[in-house]
Amino acid sequence: MNRIHDWYCKSERWKRLMVDQVLPDVLDGVDLGGRVLEIGPGPGLVTEALLEYGVTDLTTVEIDPGAAERLRGRLGSSVAVHTGSASDLPLAEGSIDVVVCCTMLHHVPTAAEQDDILSECRRVLAPGGVLVGSDSKTGLRLRIFHLWDTHNPVDPTGLEARLAGAGFDRVVVTEFDKRFLFRATAPA
Repeated sequence: MNRIHDWYCKSERWKRLMVDQVLPDVLDGVDLGGRVLEIGPGPGLVTEALLEYGVTDLTTVEIDPGAAERLRGRLGSSVAVHTGSASDLPLAEGSIDVVVCCTMLHHVPTAAEQDDILSECRRVLAPGGVLVGSDSKTGLRLRIFHLWDTHNPVDPTGLEARLAGAGFDRVVVTEFDKRFLFRATAPA
């Protein structure tokens, strides 16, 4: 992330948007009582919110070593923080009940790598497990915000087919003005 982006993703404004507006819609009706994986936690605002939602078995995978270390330092043993790519998750097949993926897919350099991440999410989900998430729709402001930063927006109109291609059932993509939500289930 560039410096402006890094600063904004740690800001109170971003926290209010993600935690107060986006996350309640992403998690609506999701049972968080099992094993939960968050991919791409960045500064951990959603991670902290998941703990506040009562998640007791939470794992994160963060590609940036510095961000992962800061998360470990802040949250200690309440979260298992792994450093690495979500395209190669260090978790057993079928070992997770819910995967949360909020506003990180557009930071993945290629569509093929995004698809690898979606396939890995499917691999680690137990039968009937659910992938939930959100991402931003692209626009001039978002492109400017990502100058000198990775910005590979996901087209929400094609995401349903991509999730089905990764092996998911019951795929739902809901578009809003500046963002979209998605939900997909691992076949039982």
